[in-house]
Amino acid sequence: MASAYDTDLDKNPANHVPLSPLGFLERAAAVYPDRLSVVHGKTRFTWSQTYARCRRLASALKRRGIAKGDTVAIMAPNVPAMVEAHFGIPMTGAVMNALNYRLDAQTIAFILEHGEAKLLIADTEYSPVVKEALALLKRKIPVVDIVDAIGPGGERLSEIDYEAFLGEGDPDAAWEHPADEWQAIALNYTSGTTGNPKGVVYHHRGAYLNALGNILVWSLPSKPTYLWTLPLFHCNGWCFPWTLAALAGTNVCLRRVEAKAVFDAIADEGVTHLCGAPIVMGLLLNARPDQKRDFGGRRIKMMTAASAPPAAVIEGMERLGFDITHVYGLTEVYGPAVVCAWHEEWNALPPEERARIKARQGVRYPVLEGLMVADAATLKPVPADGKTIGEVFMRGNIVMKGYLKNRQATDEAFAGGWFRTGDLGVCHEDGYIELKDRSKDIIISGGENVSTIEIEGILYRHPAVLEAAVVARPDGKWGETPCAFVTLKEGTAATAEEIIAFCRENMAGFKVPRTVVFGPLAKTSTGKIRKYVLREKARAL
Repeated sequence: MASAYDTDLDKNPANHVPLSPLGFLERAAAVYPDRLSVVHGKTRFTWSQTYARCRRLASALKRRGIAKGDTVAIMAPNVPAMVEAHFGIPMTGAVMNALNYRLDAQTIAFILEHGEAKLLIADTEYSPVVKEALALLKRKIPVVDIVDAIGPGGERLSEIDYEAFLGEGDPDAAWEHPADEWQAIALNYTSGTTGNPKGVVYHHRGAYLNALGNILVWSLPSKPTYLWTLPLFHCNGWCFPWTLAALAGTNVCLRRVEAKAVFDAIADEGVTHLCGAPIVMGLLLNARPDQKRDFGGRRIKMMTAASAPPAAVIEGMERLGFDITHVYGLTEVYGPAVVCAWHEEWNALPPEERARIKARQGVRYPVLEGLMVADAATLKPVPADGKTIGEVFMRGNIVMKGYLKNRQATDEAFAGGWFRTGDLGVCHEDGYIELKDRSKDIIISGGENVSTIEIEGILYRHPAVLEAAVVARPDGKWGETPCAFVTLKEGTAATAEEIIAFCRENMAGFKVPRTVVFGPLAKTSTGKIRKYVLREKARAL
């Protein structure tokens, strides 16, 4: 029998509007039209100007035939166009596909083809690799060049640049909120455990919720000034373009993450917050005295993810004036979904103990409904003893729609009604989780996921290689780097330098092994390579 609460109380346009982060931009422009929205060198935009530019972008895309469900790719560093793309592209109903500019041409070509990109916006700095990727495609994709005045320049691949393209659009053009919050808003590719990347699809609801989740876990104030050291292509900048619009904050763009540029931006632009992998912390800690700046006693908030930063790095950053918040997530959950939520009583602990606690991954975001460490077969949670290892599982509204055109991988990821992260960890007595290993053997180097299987596939193509296995080797700068163990074919010869050079010719630079070890590979009685033995050897090198 229906309850009185369910009778004649239906959803209607007055009481139910699909959630979308696009409304954050509309509100920021209406409430704080003159508030600074974007800083890029000498360029300054207000929120009313950014809103107009995003509407121009949407209008120009529509005039080029872009419609709901189409994919628009963009390859650019942290420049205003990347911020605007997070709004202008989905304003058409299309899906934004931000490309990792560190990838090789073959991988970029695969992504453009698999994602069925209808148009590509690309910074001229990356023209060589973009041109090579486009030549590999079986079809032509229209290109819009981003010609950045403070960039290094590069070959023009199109007859129109980004600013001229915006000029084709109407700043007052109407746009529509999505009719369904389940509608796709972004497509991000993750290397996973195979050579070909998998396309992770985000929906408007998840983008909206995780944008607000960032505010909650970081206690973000109204109108923060945020420095873009985290690549905007990475999980849509962890949803922070939408977070900053919700708070009418300021996006301080940075083309390259260099120590002096970071310190100058913090000091000159009044930066209050930034995100980045542990490599960014190492960059700042190891900066020369002439590169550093005084912040006038201000404390800067920094959020970091990827592999847990060493305790000594956290201690050093705090002495430098940074308060560190450690988060954990994956592309499949819109970036960060777990946070090491801080307890005030921990401030009384010795520095090394504080750093040890802060290095744990922590507890779920308020917008993530479920987080557990459990047995992968039974889904039974492991004891909260900080010792028993299980797989990390998540569920909730900030979990992806699934993998584009890959039903098998999607079903495997969601088997049992939970998202299977493939990461192994423990649960402490207080409920905080801590990662111990990665069952998929993913290497996190400088915040980028690197597939060992992809590297092994390249190594096996070398004429002298009989067997190959790749594991992570700890690295003080990058967090982890690939270490290759290689057995050569009888009667052949190759040096480590030759193997590394061969890899560099066939993959993106950040994926290339930094270390090569020759000799027979440790195996089980059934012939399976014992990677845990190789990991121990790599750590000892």
